[in-house]
Amino acid sequence: MSVELYHFEPNANGGKPIIALKEKGVTFTSHWVDLLNGQQYEPEYLAVNPKGQVPTLVHDGTVIWESTPMGEYIDEAFEGPSLRPEDPVERARMRNWSRFGDEFLGPSLSMIGWSSFIAPMMKQKDPAELEAFQRKIPTAERREAWRKTIESDFSEEELAESRRRLAVSAERLEEQLSRTEWLAGSSYSLADINLFNMAAGLPMMVPHVANAERAPHLLRWIERIRARPAVAAAMALSRNAFQRGR
Repeated sequence: MSVELYHFEPNANGGKPIIALKEKGVTFTSHWVDLLNGQQYEPEYLAVNPKGQVPTLVHDGTVIWESTPMGEYIDEAFEGPSLRPEDPVERARMRNWSRFGDEFLGPSLSMIGWSSFIAPMMKQKDPAELEAFQRKIPTAERREAWRKTIESDFSEEELAESRRRLAVSAERLEEQLSRTEWLAGSSYSLADINLFNMAAGLPMMVPHVANAERAPHLLRWIERIRARPAVAAAMALSRNAFQRGR
């Protein structure tokens, strides 16, 4: 059996399949893709994923894209502890939370992160290098996203709306976790894996909401997941000292 995973840091979308594979006990070949230097747009990677998106899973020659469906594929294709609830209500809740992460929490967290951390790093690059970087991007959507980042073209209204959504996300997560042990219900599932790395950033991004007084269940949930051996093993794949130690 051959399993390869192309990924960046084990955070946000990149962390989902890494944690899922570790939880299932699957041995895989890790290919670290340097997103900030455009390795995802090099011909070698585009041959694997023509959209230049990361992560990508390759299982015995079958290529799986998109991190959320990837988790369900991993759970179904490999032996090991189940990552999907048996109860149909909890399984539906698992998918609803995963969608919430993809459509509401994730994009807002990404905008704040790109504006606060990625944009200053890109500004340090040579303009000619940045121009060459953007020419390699295969889709108009990703070219525009990188242009906004490189030029720090995020309006205050956009950033304010993203911060509002992060606060709402913290409140919704706290409300759910005050009623159930895990996001889907009684069992740890892909919902927890898919939301963990996003939610782990909330205490830093919206400390006025994601704190011990207003969101104790959320903070305990973050720490319980962080303490799992599979999650620690996933974080060990980071090339960022902060990520490994947080």
